[in-house]
Amino acid sequence: MSSAALSKDQVEQLLEVGRALVSELDLEDVLQRVIEAAREVTGARYVALGVLDARKRELERFVYLGAGDEVYRRIGYLPRGRGLLGELIKNPKPLRVDDLRAHPRSYGFPAGHPEMTTFLGVPIMIRGEAWGNLYLTDKNGGEPFDENDERMVTVLAQWAAIAVDNARLVGSVERRQGELERAMRALEASAALARACAAGLSVDRLAELICKRGRDLVGARLVALLLPEGDKLVVTAAAGHGAAALQGTRLDPDGPIVGEGLSHAGLRNLAAGEHAELGSTGLGAGATAALVSRLDFRGGERGLLVAIDPVRSERFEEKDEHLFESFVAAAMTTLTTARAAEEEKLRLALEASERERRRWARELHDETLQELGALQVIVEAIERTDDPARVRELLQRAADHIDHGIANLQGLITELRPAALDELGVEPAIENLIERISRMSGLRIDADLALNGGSPDSSERLHPEIESTVYRLVQESLHNAVKHAEASRVRLRVTETDGVVEVVVRDDGKGFDPGRAGGGFGLVGMRERVALVGGTLKISSHPGEGTELRATVPVRRAGDSAQDGWRARVLPDPRTASGWASP
Repeated sequence: MSSAALSKDQVEQLLEVGRALVSELDLEDVLQRVIEAAREVTGARYVALGVLDARKRELERFVYLGAGDEVYRRIGYLPRGRGLLGELIKNPKPLRVDDLRAHPRSYGFPAGHPEMTTFLGVPIMIRGEAWGNLYLTDKNGGEPFDENDERMVTVLAQWAAIAVDNARLVGSVERRQGELERAMRALEASAALARACAAGLSVDRLAELICKRGRDLVGARLVALLLPEGDKLVVTAAAGHGAAALQGTRLDPDGPIVGEGLSHAGLRNLAAGEHAELGSTGLGAGATAALVSRLDFRGGERGLLVAIDPVRSERFEEKDEHLFESFVAAAMTTLTTARAAEEEKLRLALEASERERRRWARELHDETLQELGALQVIVEAIERTDDPARVRELLQRAADHIDHGIANLQGLITELRPAALDELGVEPAIENLIERISRMSGLRIDADLALNGGSPDSSERLHPEIESTVYRLVQESLHNAVKHAEASRVRLRVTETDGVVEVVVRDDGKGFDPGRAGGGFGLVGMRERVALVGGTLKISSHPGEGTELRATVPVRRAGDSAQDGWRARVLPDPRTASGWASP
């Protein structure tokens, strides 16, 4: 190429073209601007830009200007880089040809291709490697391309390399930013499930949250969670258009969409026209696209999470698949954890109930049964004597035993469920408990009771579960102070502040080592009761220094419902096969 300098006008033209090119950040726009600029600076009739494939052996893209789309439709294909175009791929250096037909590498033109005579080819090099080529043919006026044209196009190719590299970098950053944003959305959704599970939400509530979060994540019209119940799958929860009508629907495992999902371990991306079950009855009624993922639980149970119809497009894209797949893994872990937690709560509740039964059995044996045995002995003694004075004495003793037995039974009944707790409220019930224990044991109890809903006159009584928990905590603590701590004085405080009931019981007894107490003193039962209502329990004690129990329980009123932010924790029935759905 000649070393002759470009004219001032040509330099200014190239600078203007370069500024325009590097200002473009979209790769498709850059390619179009490059071929337009090439025709502008040379006056070529036909201009094309070929992009090399990853192996640098042929063209994977061919962007053209001058020949209309109709021309290449008649030809049937775009150039791949054979013949003279391949020469530039093999030797990436500028190439000028005055007559294409005379060049030894020319293969001629396919039928329907416009006739071309002169040719100029220049490689586009990015970071020292060939990326593509500029092809120009038929300069205006029929003249061949000269050294000045070659120099102009070479500079243009350098500008093009810079612009393409910038556009690719921007595109890469935007793609990575999009991937990062999607990953963050998936992480936020998974974290929300984890927090809800840690907060103790029931499986039903978690199922609702899974559907809502999944729908937001992939932008679906509807998301439904199907869990096994017997030989069917039940729509346990759904979110989006038509969710209310779908809730609770029982579906056959070989039905539309369901059968497709259960028969494949991975994610399925279904589209109308490709899968007959879409648009049919049932779950796929009216659907044009669906993401279906199987949930494999322990014990061989299988469920499904299904997203129906993307809101922003005709079908779900690959990025939606990745988001949904990662979310499904988090949803399955959450459901499995929640189910295991509810099963553990049921086990603890059953164990606590069994311990209560054993305790009352001992009480009946040690008190009531012994009283009845003594009464039987007195009756037998009466039958053996004829002395009226002796009979009167034995009858009095029998009456005393009967009175004592009645008192013991009344105490047991009160221990099981004091009538005052149901009829009057937790505060009067605790007052009765304090009076009875003080009278029977001589224990001095200093009490501070201040509950907003603890009396029968209050229109905002605590929820029965909360009242029972608070009462049992106080009852067990006072019994421990008498039976185990050998205390002479107890300070009791039961107060309600800022939506929390706090129970503090402090005695001056002999204390114990909580780390070595194991399940004694009713500690396991107290912890279970507090945990079941979402509270906290802390016990502090040292040998010879007394014991302090401090518990907090979140306030719930008798009229609270799920709409008020609380829903009763329903433990699964151990007799059902799966425990997922209610019997």
